[in-house]
Amino acid sequence: MWHFPKDKIELMFLCDFADYTVIIGNGGIHMGISDNKTEDMVFLKMPENFEEFLALSQAKLSTPFETAALTVLALCYYPNDFELFKKMYEYVSGPRQISQMEYQFLKDRFKDADYVARSYFKGAVPDNDYKPSEPHTITVSENPYTYANEGYAKMFMSSGGADSPRSVLLRKGKDGKWYLWEQFVLVGIRSPESTNPWA
Repeated sequence: MWHFPKDKIELMFLCDFADYTVIIGNGGIHMGISDNKTEDMVFLKMPENFEEFLALSQAKLSTPFETAALTVLALCYYPNDFELFKKMYEYVSGPRQISQMEYQFLKDRFKDADYVARSYFKGAVPDNDYKPSEPHTITVSENPYTYANEGYAKMFMSSGGADSPRSVLLRKGKDGKWYLWEQFVLVGIRSPESTNPWA
């Protein structure tokens, strides 16, 4: 479910005609090309500290693709380096206030499944205990409704342990950057092979 401030909610009908998306809402009728763009976000080297994280080309947060991928990258650091994770997560969240409830939610998600975040990298599947291929790559995609609400973007990524893509919701700041608004990637996936007790 998407969550938006009340002043941003519009009654909308979305219709797809070939390569176009028509949005009919309180603000009028808008038509745009829906090319369902997909981009590979490649990390040639995983950052070892916050300075290296900021030096990544994706750290500009200039597109929803960059922020979506960096969100997953940040989550990968939670199990082994919480302080570094926290700096990364706060960076991609921008001006959004992160509550203690949100941090508790993340703690609960990682308690029994520290492999979920890295499952979004190419090559990470249950059979290899979610070990990503190199260079580390995350594929981020749009769909026809990604930009249905002005100022927001819902981006999709596929996990090697799930049958359907998972999403992150991003919000555009006044500085033109895209920031994490809500994430839906830390959900159950297939267990790694090493945890399987059966032959």
